[in-house]
Amino acid sequence: MSSISVSPITPAIGAELPSDVLLQPFRLGHLTLKNRIISTAHAPAFAEDGHPKDRYRLYHEEKAKGGTSLTIIGGSTNVSVDSPSVFGQLYAGDDSIVPWFKRLTDGVKAQGVAVMCQLTHMGRRTGWDDANWLPVVGPSGIRERAHRSVPKVAELADLDRIVEDFTAAALRCKAGGFDGVEILSHSHLLGQFLSPLVNQRTDQYGGSLDNRLRLTLDVLTAVRKAVGKRFIIGIRLTGDEGLPGGITVADSIAVAKQLEAGTLVDYLNILVGAPYDDLGLAGWVSPMGMPAATGLEVCKQIKEHTSLPIMHAGGINDVATARHALNDNAIDLVGMTRAQIADPYLVTKISTNLEDRIRPCVGLGYCVDRVNQGKDAVCGHNVASGREAMFSHYQRKANQPKTVVVIGGGPAGMEASRLAAEQGHTVHLFEAASRLGGQLNLASKGVVRKQIAGISDWLIQEIDRLDITVNLNTYAEPKDILALKPELVLVATGGLPEEPSFIGHQFVTSSWDVLSGNAQVAGKILLWDELGQHAGGVTADHLSETANELVFTTPDTQPLCDLGATTQPVMLKSLYQKEVRFITNSIIAKIEKKGNRLEVTLLNTLTGQANSHTVDEVVIENGTQPNAEVYDALTPLSHNLGEQDVRALAKGRLVLPESNSDGQFMLVRIGDAVASRNMHAAMLDANRIMQLSNL
Repeated sequence: MSSISVSPITPAIGAELPSDVLLQPFRLGHLTLKNRIISTAHAPAFAEDGHPKDRYRLYHEEKAKGGTSLTIIGGSTNVSVDSPSVFGQLYAGDDSIVPWFKRLTDGVKAQGVAVMCQLTHMGRRTGWDDANWLPVVGPSGIRERAHRSVPKVAELADLDRIVEDFTAAALRCKAGGFDGVEILSHSHLLGQFLSPLVNQRTDQYGGSLDNRLRLTLDVLTAVRKAVGKRFIIGIRLTGDEGLPGGITVADSIAVAKQLEAGTLVDYLNILVGAPYDDLGLAGWVSPMGMPAATGLEVCKQIKEHTSLPIMHAGGINDVATARHALNDNAIDLVGMTRAQIADPYLVTKISTNLEDRIRPCVGLGYCVDRVNQGKDAVCGHNVASGREAMFSHYQRKANQPKTVVVIGGGPAGMEASRLAAEQGHTVHLFEAASRLGGQLNLASKGVVRKQIAGISDWLIQEIDRLDITVNLNTYAEPKDILALKPELVLVATGGLPEEPSFIGHQFVTSSWDVLSGNAQVAGKILLWDELGQHAGGVTADHLSETANELVFTTPDTQPLCDLGATTQPVMLKSLYQKEVRFITNSIIAKIEKKGNRLEVTLLNTLTGQANSHTVDEVVIENGTQPNAEVYDALTPLSHNLGEQDVRALAKGRLVLPESNSDGQFMLVRIGDAVASRNMHAAMLDANRIMQLSNL
């Protein structure tokens, strides 16, 4: 855990406000928030049995230590039995959650930070075939494409019960020590009633805006009556669905005026868009390749018509945009949630003039996509976030500094070098290429994913700042390593393109050669993507800029099938716009030379039917095989013969068995030098070795 202590920066009465608008305090109801940066409600899928246990608590405590002024936990915390938590959310529908709430709020408040919980009924935006297998409910029987459930039309008795459930859950939050609750309307049940696209009722809950707002007012009125005035109530509200016939800015202004007049809420959290399908979801949880902070103009319009404080959650990942949003008076509080997943100490770094050292959120989308795949949210390149019980965000100095040699300057090698140097070890980093970055240099090609270069830039900047000896254009030989007398050698040499085995494989060009610029291809190009991951999408994106015609083929039932709910539609939209043609369920059987062109025979994976395609070039993305030559050479020279105890590693302990008494150092390989995986796995390897070791 980090030893950094963050004290409130709220100025004393009469004191001058900080010049940086981000650091100025803000009055929210009965609370004085110490700055304008908050962590908005999200569901990291860390819940255990529907409760925020230690992992959940430590994750939010770390943001509190990092200086955020308010953390809203429990994204989409469900209040009713017919609103199942299909994405690992909390469940506040019974009293068993209250003790866990209290532990979390005590931990966050100990850092001088306010803490709230978001409450919702998801309506149709969940699955019926989970938990209690009850039908989901909605204002009408209209299916949502993103979550695919056809809802039961809610009866009046259902609505009365749901109002009671919201009220009971809010009281549990108050008993659990929260400063307030945020009621989630946007795209969930209350928002579904509000949207004319979803609500086709003809009773008192449908038709006019007042009728469509009725359920929201019922919930807010009941909750306010139950919790009293000295308890914050906010609402996450759709500002503009951006679809014909949907909620408009004018609608939201009218709603804001009603909520303000009734003194039912203390703030509005405005989002823009209609996340009823995957591209809609990507629109307000925007990954790279989409415009950021597109909702600010809508926020500003609403703010001009209400005195209620406005916060915004969605797409503000960098400090410059956050400052602009506040200085432009578009919002009062800025949600920088994913930015604080990438760097929980973002606020501390701003306030201590270390803004240039903020670990950037580049919009990888890894955190959001994993939740939508039923997994836990982890940052693509800060593996400590969500693993605070195991890793620290700041490194303690080693008691006895050692010499560490790292071979390979990709993400695994750079992260390992950074950690080792932060701990005070003497670090020598060898990289065969002329620059650091490894596969990140390829992953940032094209247009859609080019922001990934920000990760490499940050790591290189940190390596330059630290006392690390970097050897570029250098193939490390065993004699070079031995001359340094290291105690630990980390092999992070990554992988090399996996060669295909089909007939005519000598005629193909690897995606690596294309992305690195070593090969120039043009004309009609067939791209075959074996893995369905980002590499195939980036290669297609890059090729589509120069190809006369691009045919994207995959053995899977859909292209880029391993991408998540936000990143896949963004990449596919770009490729469709560039008129890329897709062929699924196909493998390459053989390639033959036909004059100066290539004849490719594809086999359908389901029927076995063969089809021929004549093209100018064939490019393949086939994953990697470990580049293990130097590891193999160093293994017999090591104490542990390269071995590590994976059972211990799975339990958060690093054990390197000393099986060679003649060894001269400990040896570990990490990242794609072990197996073809992804950047997060590579950087997790680096953190496990450097943070769990007893060097």
